Amino acid sequence: MVILNNIQEDLMPTFMLSLNWTDQGIRAVKDSPKRSEDARELAKKVGVEIKHLYLTSGDTDLVIFVDAPSGDNVAKFALAVSSLGNVRTRTVRAWSADEYRKLISELP
Repeated sequence: MVILNNIQEDLMPTFMLSLNWTDQGIRAVKDSPKRSEDARELAKKVGVEIKHLYLTSGDTDLVIFVDAPSGDNVAKFALAVSSLGNVRTRTVRAWSADEYRKLISELP
C-alpha cells in the first residue's frame, strides 16, 4: 500500500477467476466448502489473497476475486488449484472503478 497526499492506494492488482466444477468436483460437491478453505491456504502459499468467493448461476459455477502482486502469482494459483482435479479456471484482470477512471483520465 502506498500513501500519497494522505490517500491510501492499494497497488495489488485484482483478478477474477471463473471456476467450473469438473465431473470429479461435482460428484464431491458436498466437500466444496472444505476445498474452498484449502484453496485459501494454497493461495497464501503462492502470494495470492482470496478476497471474495461466490457461487453463481449460469455458465460459471463459482467466481472468486483475488489480489496478488502479479499475474504470475495468480497463474501459479490457478494451475495449482486446477491440478487438484475439482475445477477448471479462467482468469481475467479486473480494474476497480477508481483504477478505471484513472486509466481513462490518462488517455492521450
